[in-house]
Amino acid sequence: MSNYNLIQSPSGGADLPYIHRDISWLSFNERVLQEAQDPRVPLLERLKFLAIYSSNLDEFFRVRVANHRNLVRLGKRTKKELDFDPKKILRDILKIVNDQQEKFSSIFSDEIIPQLAKEGIYLRRRLELSKKQQRFITDYFHSAMLPYVQPVLLVRDKIRPFLNNGTLYLINELTDKETNETAYALVKAPSQELGRFLVLPSDGDAHEIIMMDDIVRHSVSSMFPGYEIEDTYSIKLTRDAELYIDDEFSGDLVDKIKTSLSKRHVGPASRFVYDRQMGRDLLGYLRDTFDLGRYDLLREGRYHNNADFFGFPSFGRTDLLYPPRPAIKHLALEETTDFWGTIAEADQLLYYPYHSYDSVVRFFEEASTDADVTHIKIVQYRVAKKSRIMDAIRLAVERGKQVSAFIEIKARFDEEANLRWGEMLKEAGVTVHYSFPGVKVHAKLAIVRRLEKGKAKLYTYVSTGNFHETTAKVYTDFGLFTADKRITTETARLFTFLETVRVPRTEFKHILVGQFNLRGGFTDRIDREIHNALAGKEAKIFLKMNSLQDTRMIEKLYEASQAGVKIRIIVRGICSLVPALKNVSENIQAISIVDRYLEHSRVFIYHNDGNPDVFISSADWMTRNLSYRIETAVPIYDPLIKARIIELNELQWIDNVKARVLDAKLSNTYRRTGSEVQIRSQLESYHYIRRLEKAAETEILAERDAEVQ
Repeated sequence: MSNYNLIQSPSGGADLPYIHRDISWLSFNERVLQEAQDPRVPLLERLKFLAIYSSNLDEFFRVRVANHRNLVRLGKRTKKELDFDPKKILRDILKIVNDQQEKFSSIFSDEIIPQLAKEGIYLRRRLELSKKQQRFITDYFHSAMLPYVQPVLLVRDKIRPFLNNGTLYLINELTDKETNETAYALVKAPSQELGRFLVLPSDGDAHEIIMMDDIVRHSVSSMFPGYEIEDTYSIKLTRDAELYIDDEFSGDLVDKIKTSLSKRHVGPASRFVYDRQMGRDLLGYLRDTFDLGRYDLLREGRYHNNADFFGFPSFGRTDLLYPPRPAIKHLALEETTDFWGTIAEADQLLYYPYHSYDSVVRFFEEASTDADVTHIKIVQYRVAKKSRIMDAIRLAVERGKQVSAFIEIKARFDEEANLRWGEMLKEAGVTVHYSFPGVKVHAKLAIVRRLEKGKAKLYTYVSTGNFHETTAKVYTDFGLFTADKRITTETARLFTFLETVRVPRTEFKHILVGQFNLRGGFTDRIDREIHNALAGKEAKIFLKMNSLQDTRMIEKLYEASQAGVKIRIIVRGICSLVPALKNVSENIQAISIVDRYLEHSRVFIYHNDGNPDVFISSADWMTRNLSYRIETAVPIYDPLIKARIIELNELQWIDNVKARVLDAKLSNTYRRTGSEVQIRSQLESYHYIRRLEKAAETEILAERDAEVQ
């Protein structure tokens, strides 16, 4: 069965086959769940993929599903402006998620738990405990947990406790021993305060663990004397996380965000998760008590908040984890004694997490201490809690540099962290610019101004990923260091715009910039491929991104396909385009790769009659990125670097281990290329980078030998 609909063409042409973005996103999260099911993935890593799936889903309900609930409440006139029925989408979402939750429970209970037991790791329920372990958890409950559990005896129509967002609770069905009447009580499972897993005392070499909620189940009777405990079920409420900040051009945006953040945890319900074994009477009581609608309810298994599996004890079992894959030094930058001269001589490309992130850190640390550096500018979207880059920026101010940071305070779920960084940087003397209404700044840029022989020279770092030392270890991203005036001059022009909100007098001719020439630059290059195809020339496009949703770009790709342009697309997440439809998209193939690292780089390659245009970018092809954000796409001019990026993407395209085919049915079938050799692109990319750096090491040693002689 196909999962796409026909929507109105943005240009007024024929209706477009289109998969709703949220249905496609759920298909992506299904691919994450596939990793948890894959026996080739190390056992404890499979638990992490269950955690990733659950963490993704929490955010999805807090943002996307909350939005659909609001759309359902809108009047008919407003709904007519939409190209979909929000009520139908909401029903489809809940059905898909319910089906996925059944699969999740099966993977966890029927596959992972038995496999852990074979490895001597046992996740125990309370009825499986020895007498010694029962005494242990009873003592632990009274000594550590009791201050946090907050037991409440519910009284119909009188006591309606507030459920904190994302907090685990146990709802208990009780019988009064004197009156024999049914009562209900609520107890908090303090996993946020004490952690989710408790290691039990064990005999022999076995490792035994119990979950915090099961400790509460074991001890709940002591909190309600006079009552018989009949049943206990876990529940969780997820609340709307959208800030709903109006983008009017007045008032203090920082104050608005601070005010909205204080309200985020008390927003309306977007999901009420309950144990699927719960009876109808109790569920009905909870619906009435917490004023829940039918679209708020989601069935899950015995345990919720499964993102806690990130903290599952490993007991030193490295054999149940991915083998270590040490980051590779970028020798040209890490071994040089002339950091700036190396960049001035030739552009330098890094590919994380295969390359070490130390070169990026060195960029800022060198700039902070170099007497010839006068200015440093950076765009901050997401940054690590402990950041050597931020430390270097503060040091630079102490050393007398002019330092400015543009901080995007509308980066969802990083608003508070970015506000804190902004305040710390201001205190250190950094000139801080905050985002402005109507636009989100998502570009990944930094620039250094250095005096060389009495003249100013600019050095730029651009990337597809954030300045985040932690995510650089698990996200795949490209980073480019360049002193090419075509790029550095226009990057400086963009910083001037961000700091003054004055539209540049000179157009951007090389880099593509959101709000200026980004959408047009991409469209023009597709049109060129269409023109070449119609002229009988070879015409090809290769696209790599996280999400593809924008209807105008999808329509343009359909047009290119119909003209004979061969299009290959790698999309990690949302793909609203429907590939391989006869007379529509039969020249378009699309795959998605989900593996050890999160695929995060955006790369756009246009054949251009044999002289490829290659861009690395911060932008996905979503309407928000192309129309409402400051994004950048930076051309690759160095022929060697251009060839390497093309080769690395070709490696991804021939992946026949972790690539899934994207199709109209959202089947997520693993892609098989017919090759007898297994090609896992992330592993092959690591080997590719290692070979490059090994060759660079040989060259460096040869140069040193020549100097000695």
